[in-house]
Amino acid sequence: MSLKHNLFLMTSGLALALASSPAFAQDLDDEIVVTSLRQAYQGDFAILEIPGAELDLDQQILEDLNVTDLVTALDLSASVSRQNNFGGLWNAFAIRGFVGDENLPSLYLVNGFNAGRGFAGPRDISGVESVEILKGPKAALFGRGEPGGTVNLVTKRPTFETAGELKLTGGSFDFYRGDADFTTPISENAAIRLVGFYEDAGSFRDTVETERWGFFPSIAFEPTDNTQIVYELELSEQEIPFDRGIPAIENELGAVDIETFLGEPSEDPYDASVTGHQIELQHDFSDDWSALIGFNYRDTSLEGFDTAATLSGFRQFLTRDGETLSRERRSRDYNAEYFVLRGEVAGEFETGSIRHRVILGADYDQFDNDQVFVRFRGGGVLDRLPEDAPDLLPINVFDPVFGQFDPLPEPNVTLADRLETTESFGVFVQDQISLTDQLDIRLGLRFDDYSQDLENRASDTTAEASNTRVSPQVGVVYEVNDQLSVYASYGENFRPFTLADTAGNDLDPNVSTSLEAGVKFGLFDGALNGVATVFQVDQGNILAVDDSFSAIPAGSAESQGFELDLNGQITDSIDFWLSYAYIDIGTEEDFNDPNFGATIEAGTRLINVPDHQLSLQIAKDFHENGLPLRAGGGLLYVGERLGQFGDFFGQNEEFGEFELPDYITFRAFAEYNVTDAISARIDVDNIFDEDHFLNSFASLWVQPGEPRRFKASLAYRF
Repeated sequence: MSLKHNLFLMTSGLALALASSPAFAQDLDDEIVVTSLRQAYQGDFAILEIPGAELDLDQQILEDLNVTDLVTALDLSASVSRQNNFGGLWNAFAIRGFVGDENLPSLYLVNGFNAGRGFAGPRDISGVESVEILKGPKAALFGRGEPGGTVNLVTKRPTFETAGELKLTGGSFDFYRGDADFTTPISENAAIRLVGFYEDAGSFRDTVETERWGFFPSIAFEPTDNTQIVYELELSEQEIPFDRGIPAIENELGAVDIETFLGEPSEDPYDASVTGHQIELQHDFSDDWSALIGFNYRDTSLEGFDTAATLSGFRQFLTRDGETLSRERRSRDYNAEYFVLRGEVAGEFETGSIRHRVILGADYDQFDNDQVFVRFRGGGVLDRLPEDAPDLLPINVFDPVFGQFDPLPEPNVTLADRLETTESFGVFVQDQISLTDQLDIRLGLRFDDYSQDLENRASDTTAEASNTRVSPQVGVVYEVNDQLSVYASYGENFRPFTLADTAGNDLDPNVSTSLEAGVKFGLFDGALNGVATVFQVDQGNILAVDDSFSAIPAGSAESQGFELDLNGQITDSIDFWLSYAYIDIGTEEDFNDPNFGATIEAGTRLINVPDHQLSLQIAKDFHENGLPLRAGGGLLYVGERLGQFGDFFGQNEEFGEFELPDYITFRAFAEYNVTDAISARIDVDNIFDEDHFLNSFASLWVQPGEPRRFKASLAYRF
């Protein structure tokens, strides 16, 4: 039995042992004290007081969706669109149409700490209590980040109540998973929580199998009534085959079966791992003032080999005969370390009749990004037949035969061998000024001093750069009444690049500005809450990046649109969720894309961003035989998206630009409490077995979505 199996069994056994131990069967007061820390950088504001659009995916909606990965959870927000996920090796998403560096995972936060950096594989949401989507630029507080918004994961932390859950799930495509969650006090002022999972899963994709595990223990200590300390450990490992999906034939999808895998199953999967430590201390000086200090260290790695379609037009047989795919072999050894230290003070005071709610603080972070990337690929296809070109590792897309090339060629051309270290120190202040009981103005300002050291081991060169940046924000919100407010805001954002240009020089940061205005409202006495927003985001100094990690300026782009988020209860027993977004996004200047050597005209949409997206979910509580039954379902609609920049095969004139078709999928679930402690659940995703495509990087790298899928779960709660 593997180490991962043993770890999972030990975790589950420890949870059961603790649950049954008399030492933990304490009589607690009727009042349950939950250990929670204020979220960093955000302060304490009611929804109607915030001059910006935010969406909280709370524990109930995450349970209703019954998802385990972050990107699927983010489908609940129509403002978030899936992006090229690097063959399934990491999270990739855009908020309001904008994504950061396509050669790195999308940034996200965990309890306010930057955790998206690095190479830990797709984020599992075991151990996550809720997911916050903070739309619009947040650099005035958080520092550098994505222009469209920020995703923050709020973790499950210890509570001073003994409780736990063991859950087993099985499903289509040989999917098997176990989850364990246990929390208990261990003394009058300390509590622990143990969360873990193990997953062994096949796939609708031929030969693709994954294995994952994660363990997320935490301990909370309250030395005084006014002080809380929480330590959290993150351990996970994932084995993931690199899978670039399927190709389009003559820019049309559907000819190649969505089950077809076109790599080499004999290759070991990529291994992604993470070890992370997080400590936070909060001290309340009074009812009005508190301090929050935090430390985070995260070490991640990603390594493996893969064989996938080459995007080099003159090497690609598929454009000649429509059935033979030319491939290349690559290896990657990526390692990243991230360290952050932060502190802030939040509180309020009055100057005359004017109320001030203030956040001020400072933070320091260091990110070490070590990448080695090596490739093998063959020559051109001119005057050659597939059987005469083994160097191109050809494979028939309609009848793939694996193992024709044994051994597979070793990657021999180094595309990247570099170590980049970035350091940043920032100070920030935000003041929300209540001029009257109804009118608030929010002012924020952040100063960042950051530096970059880039050691290019392949060329034996180094580059150093440093810069400073001031990021302002201003907002105004007017509360019409207890159920309605209107707001407007302006903010600026920046994101330093972890790259150099073709000469090895550092690059100016990506910058953006955002304007938005909206209405926040409550229906049914506040049971159902919503926000309607119009926005415009301008992003400047965008870079286009080739696969050797060199970059050239690509001008600017603009995103504008409308969002509507509505969620809560229609009645005491019916929960409702709706998220809709219209996004109009495009480039503003012509630029040359170095990936494909094509000129991209101004006005071109950014890839993988639909005009329209809609998520709708509904759930109802019943009682059968005196025990709870919850049932519901939903739909996801995603509009057409541009699937590829440029015309690197010279086909667009004949076939038109490559687009991913729109799709709509439906799902349903039912969960019944067999006893007070045991529940059974069934989920059906993609009920009508809709063929659909989630994202792409090019017409040869298209990720298909899952066909109809069933899952059944059994849970024991105590």
